[in-house]
Amino acid sequence: MDTEADIKRVVRERYASAAATSKRCCGATAGKGLAQPDLGLDMIGDVYKAVDGYVADADLGLGCGLPTQHAGIKAGDVVLDLGSGAGIDAFVARRIVGAQGRVVGVDMTPEMLTRARENAAKLGYENVEFRAGEIEALPVDDASIDVVVSNCVLNLVPDKAGAFAEIYRVLRRGAHFCVSDIVATGPLPEPLRKAAALYVGCVAGALPRDDYLRLIDEAGFAAINVAETKSIDLPDEVLASHLDNAGLAAFRSSGTALQSITVRATKPA
Repeated sequence: MDTEADIKRVVRERYASAAATSKRCCGATAGKGLAQPDLGLDMIGDVYKAVDGYVADADLGLGCGLPTQHAGIKAGDVVLDLGSGAGIDAFVARRIVGAQGRVVGVDMTPEMLTRARENAAKLGYENVEFRAGEIEALPVDDASIDVVVSNCVLNLVPDKAGAFAEIYRVLRRGAHFCVSDIVATGPLPEPLRKAAALYVGCVAGALPRDDYLRLIDEAGFAAINVAETKSIDLPDEVLASHLDNAGLAAFRSSGTALQSITVRATKPA
């Protein structure tokens, strides 16, 4: 994948296929018939089932954390969910903001938007809407959002600095974001960074952790805090599709590992 257009095309294809299947996208039994091969990686498991506001039809197993649990969402807030997919985080957020609040989801995959809108209609939620758009150019007014959340999506965005700049733009002064994402403890080998299948699994796009946090700081945010860190294991059989034996051995000996982090930061008042 040499260009931003290539990356977005692959992401759209994979998530369009995920929206069309009733199976969870990244579990060991999922992936049959998908445009990209199943990764055999489930970075979220069944933790959503215990969360208030859980909607089974919106849970495609695509996340890597629970950003809504650390986001400090309050009743009446306006919440923006980036890469909203079938709507799982939007519906969890809606349970917190209540009827007086509002939730907006943004996604670039038409099939995901259709599924999310169908889920919202079945739930009878009139204060949850899903808009077509890309994170680097959000269809959202300046300074109109109280809380931004996102779950394992910013890694899919080629221009991450642009994404954080857009988050900054749409937040009100003193408002904040909370996102779960995948980072690396060091540089990833070139074959892994270019692997399409790993990219749509939020892996190949993983920046080194310090670089990821630096982008947030450079976007102007304050009070940057990593609320949760989890280790993500990449099995040898997954890596072997992209690295030869020597490359795999070098990667293992480098000590570089993948982590799911949930980060919260505030736009200065």
